[in-house]
Amino acid sequence: MHNNVELEIRAELAQHLNRLWRYGLILSGNSDTAEELVQATCVRALERTHQFAAGSRLDRWLISILHSVWLNELRARRIRQGQGLVDAEIALVFEGADAIEMTVMARQALKEVQSLPQASRETLFLVFVKGLTYREAAETLDVPIGTVMSRLAAARARLVKLSAEPASTF
Repeated sequence: MHNNVELEIRAELAQHLNRLWRYGLILSGNSDTAEELVQATCVRALERTHQFAAGSRLDRWLISILHSVWLNELRARRIRQGQGLVDAEIALVFEGADAIEMTVMARQALKEVQSLPQASRETLFLVFVKGLTYREAAETLDVPIGTVMSRLAAARARLVKLSAEPASTF
């Protein structure tokens, strides 16, 4: 039975790499670190195929692993929260999106999101980008559901305040 699960994971892993990388970029703010997180996630997933519940969503399991790897990395490096913000233009043009015209509003929005504390960025990503429910996000982040709700409310308030301020020039 474990062989079938392992084969299924190996077959589907490649289709989740871009999403894992984007989440790694959101967490770390660094493309090289995001790549390392994805590699570590793939290794851990393949080593622990027996822990995957057949019939459940592979993408959520992989994101949970990546989040765990990141937390372990944070603990190991003792990185201060809020370091390493990613440049908005780089983040918007990865994946061959060079042909897409970037608007000032899109760049400003990304900068505003990147200025949030890391915990808020993680929560926003899981709920609004990945589409997880508050409960699923809480389980992924290993925090109470009230913490997810609180982080989202604080992030919304901060983003509203930032968007009301005069736009900076690029």
